[in-house]
Amino acid sequence: MTRERSKAAVPFGGKFRLIDFTLSNCVNSGLRQIFVLTQYRSESLHRHIQEGWGISSSGLGDFIYCVPAQQKLGSEWYRGTADAVRQNLNLVKTKDVEGVLILSGDHIYKMNYLQLVAYHRTKKAALTVSAIRERRERAAGTLGVLEIDHDHRLIGFEEKPAQPKTLADAPDYALASMGVYIFEVGTLLEALQGQDDDFGKHVIPGMIGKHHDIYVYDYEKENKIEDFKVEVKDGIREKVLVDKTRDSSYWKDVGTIDSYYQASMDLVGIDPLFNLYGERWPIRTYQRPLPPSKCVLGGKTPQSIVCDGCIVSDGTVWNSILSPGVVVERGAEVEQSVIFDDVIIEPGARIRRAIVDKQSRIRAGVSIGFDQEADKTRDCTISDNGIVVVPKGTDIRRSEPSLL
Repeated sequence: MTRERSKAAVPFGGKFRLIDFTLSNCVNSGLRQIFVLTQYRSESLHRHIQEGWGISSSGLGDFIYCVPAQQKLGSEWYRGTADAVRQNLNLVKTKDVEGVLILSGDHIYKMNYLQLVAYHRTKKAALTVSAIRERRERAAGTLGVLEIDHDHRLIGFEEKPAQPKTLADAPDYALASMGVYIFEVGTLLEALQGQDDDFGKHVIPGMIGKHHDIYVYDYEKENKIEDFKVEVKDGIREKVLVDKTRDSSYWKDVGTIDSYYQASMDLVGIDPLFNLYGERWPIRTYQRPLPPSKCVLGGKTPQSIVCDGCIVSDGTVWNSILSPGVVVERGAEVEQSVIFDDVIIEPGARIRRAIVDKQSRIRAGVSIGFDQEADKTRDCTISDNGIVVVPKGTDIRRSEPSLL
């Protein structure tokens, strides 16, 4: 999915891109001075932000600026998260600010950053690291794990340890870094004087012991997102309070195919684990000017998300996500799958537990997700959990039996 685009530009939830969740958190929190540091295959990301996030107002001081890698400090491109910020410290030095919020552009969550800022100021911290409680086995080898004292002061930081240290009050859980940091400007300038490449691997572990005012923000305990959604009961539309405990504690790093797929499936249930339908904390994005979707001739889409411009013509889509412009033709079946923009699924095709990238065509009678060996011969990627990824623009035809 990142052959032709940066990770932050990967589509998610049908109509969004991954970066929309971080940017929506910023705007919904009232933080509107944002620099997006880009490098790898960033054309579609730049275009998306320009078309969908035009909040710039020179008079009011609001802006979202894309800042591409420019080799400002020599001949090298960004070597990591810390190096990317180091190469753009001029953006901080030229503004009258006290703190810098550093975020990842590829995580799925809702967070009120102002609550984090308030916590940071209450603690009089030089650095605050936001963290989430994660089961020990899931954190092992995948996430940065934090160790804290009784006052939530950071006393240890290991990047992707094989044996994560657990919480005293929850021995099955580790405290994992979310990649969300708030630095005092002076602390940030001091921390980036060296040549360390990454915040999680190098900078923050190196600060422990030198700074006693580094604190950890417990995301699940402190973050509070209260929202409403509209439901229909007995023919009457009414606003219902969303489970704020669930919505306030959900966080997913979708850095693998399987984690991306699972986060996508979290959206399609009757009572989804992550709510896209709130009114107070909307997720914003660029939207193509497409007509409404339609199901004709018995087309069915139970327990699915269907975006604008889709046509389901006597096909069946179950427990799946259809991005804008998807066509599902007669007798085709799509189940537990994520279909990106403008994919055409011809009559009788079957797709199961798959991610089909943009502008692909699944020809009549083709089956995807039923035979891994056959899928591999089509240049598809198979994840550890058996999710099939069809690359962008692929035309998959039915194999003809060989004549011997």
